[in-house]
Amino acid sequence: LQSNSCGPGFAGENTSSEEQAMIKTAGNKYPASPSLPDFCGCSPGWSSAFYGAECFDSEVHSYLKNLGKQKSSESQNIDAKKVELEQLLMMETKNYRKTIKFYQKLLQKERRSKGPETKSMLPKLRGQLQEMKSKVQFLELVKKYVQAKQWGVESYVLPTVIHNGKTDTMDMAPTDESSLLLYYNTEKHQCNNQNGVRVLQAGTPLGLMAYLYSRNAFLEGYVQQFLYTFRYFCTQEEFLQFLLDRISSTLSSASLDPSTSLTKICNRSFYILQAWIEDCYSVDFATNTDLLGTLKEFISSKVASLNGYGERLLSLLEDASARKGGSADQCSSMEKCEEESEEGRKTLHSLCKKLSEDVSRKNFYWKLSKGMGPIAQYQREQLHTGSAVLPKPCCSSFTEESSVSSARADEVGPFLLIECSAQQLCWQLTLLQQDIFNKCHPVHFLNSRALGVKDKCVAVPKAVSADTVSLKVCNLFLSKCIQDQYLLQLLKNADSISTWVAAEIVTCHTAKRQVSLLSKFLLIAKCCYEQRNFATAMQILAGLENLIVRQLPAWKILPAKVAEIMEELKAVEVFLKSDSLCLMEGDRFKTLPTIPSAHVLAMHVQQLETGGFTMTNGAHKWTKLRNIARVVSQVHAFQENPYTYAPDFKLQSYLRQRITRFKDADISALAADNCANFHQIPAEKHSRKIQDTLRRMKATFQ
Repeated sequence: LQSNSCGPGFAGENTSSEEQAMIKTAGNKYPASPSLPDFCGCSPGWSSAFYGAECFDSEVHSYLKNLGKQKSSESQNIDAKKVELEQLLMMETKNYRKTIKFYQKLLQKERRSKGPETKSMLPKLRGQLQEMKSKVQFLELVKKYVQAKQWGVESYVLPTVIHNGKTDTMDMAPTDESSLLLYYNTEKHQCNNQNGVRVLQAGTPLGLMAYLYSRNAFLEGYVQQFLYTFRYFCTQEEFLQFLLDRISSTLSSASLDPSTSLTKICNRSFYILQAWIEDCYSVDFATNTDLLGTLKEFISSKVASLNGYGERLLSLLEDASARKGGSADQCSSMEKCEEESEEGRKTLHSLCKKLSEDVSRKNFYWKLSKGMGPIAQYQREQLHTGSAVLPKPCCSSFTEESSVSSARADEVGPFLLIECSAQQLCWQLTLLQQDIFNKCHPVHFLNSRALGVKDKCVAVPKAVSADTVSLKVCNLFLSKCIQDQYLLQLLKNADSISTWVAAEIVTCHTAKRQVSLLSKFLLIAKCCYEQRNFATAMQILAGLENLIVRQLPAWKILPAKVAEIMEELKAVEVFLKSDSLCLMEGDRFKTLPTIPSAHVLAMHVQQLETGGFTMTNGAHKWTKLRNIARVVSQVHAFQENPYTYAPDFKLQSYLRQRITRFKDADISALAADNCANFHQIPAEKHSRKIQDTLRRMKATFQ
């Protein structure tokens, strides 16, 4: 078994909940309900939207085909293969967890005794962990493939899918597929023996929703791409009503035979509904109480009375609501099944980071200097202590109040910035940025023009509140579609950090201290982009490129090696703006944590949104929507790999207070009160210039 590049993300993140589900169903070879299967983790995930049909390569196909052939029955049915696959996955997951715990004990023993035998075993054990992670990842991918193949119908049945919604209030459904969807043919596909593959090019809103029931919709990545982009052509209410109508018309008629069209339509409807809740609850249901109420009422009145799946859906909604409500409090329990594996997941993540860090730096696009110096021994040990898995501060933004008073932070002033190493400050700023980035969703980056986001460093004017931004201009979503404005908060925090950087520098009262702070911020930014925290790196760059800061005399006495970092940062900015998927190239993003620049990503999405979304016949261009979905899917990809630095809560509180103090500062006004910000002319030289000027003026009158 080998690791597959388009697996369901980091295995340690996803296997915990899956293992719990497998333990519960291990005693049952088949689902409890014959008409409504035991769905578990229906969301296809970001890899489905990003890789599309290439997510499941030939290795997955051949593995599933050969699964169970070693037994007496040469041709097993799909249910038997599913049971065997889940047993294999559960066994590999348990071995994987045991190895992680063994590694932790061995690591502690090595710190205490530092014996040669223990030290020689650690590299071998790291290699075994990588192999076991790859096995779990691959089996998870095969399981996703099995789930994706179920409950789809052939394309000629899609008109029937539309007609099954008896209470549909949308436009009259056409009778043939050609008036619903438009395809184009491609060459022979790599994963099968077909002479050509039909690829969806465009469709009507009704046709695009009906295509969710296509046999290959999950395999092609269409379902996840649809969940990211459907707001361009239909509202959340219309999409929900479409699903509920199909469930209503097929639920009572669905037979025990899984091969009938009604059963497939019913099961696929529930599958899509659960995937929608799992993936987009925070952006669709949490912000729309009417939508959530409609869904709960339907489940309680129509589904719960027929079987137990309705209760599971209601429980799923409650869990999603709890995660949304507790997102600002990292101390709260998000999912009980993940608590046991939290320490093991982050430990493995640290291992993968350590193993691949050297390779990633060698293959980086731009030149990296070596000016950061070694990490202190106590800092290196902190990465592997229990504090690395402590909960983060319960703050939703940099502007919230913390336990340290602002008066105390003012007393300390910028001295703590100078005393702390650039590495320490980089770690804590990265953890603060991660808290904010983890709360965003790919959908937040869509339709940003309607929120007033423009192609400039300061995207949201300080004088304009996020609540007063007009949604009438350049709104690409339907008028009744509710849009979450979290992106504005993300950009406002970025602007606050840039302003803080500039303010700290211009308020220094001596040129020597300004040079120290300039050097410190440049080193912090360098450390950030080397650790793939591009958000903070670009925020510091924006602060350093402030017009007032760039004119400071301190730049002339800045050491040449430190000044070169400014050019590196500009090269990073050009690199990030060059390609919307530049951070998804290679394999580094799968093992190394990454935080993209929110503003740069929003600009890339705006570029893809330029131009019409519909063809001359009124059909919506799915090729355009698919490209947008691929770009925004990287948000979820990056969120799967968290940073594991040890949090320093005192330093974080200090940084948060300093950022809060200067977030609305007028840099020009602050600079005007400080003599160190102006070029000083020596008194004697200044007096000599005045005398020379008077002498020349006197000569003109003689």
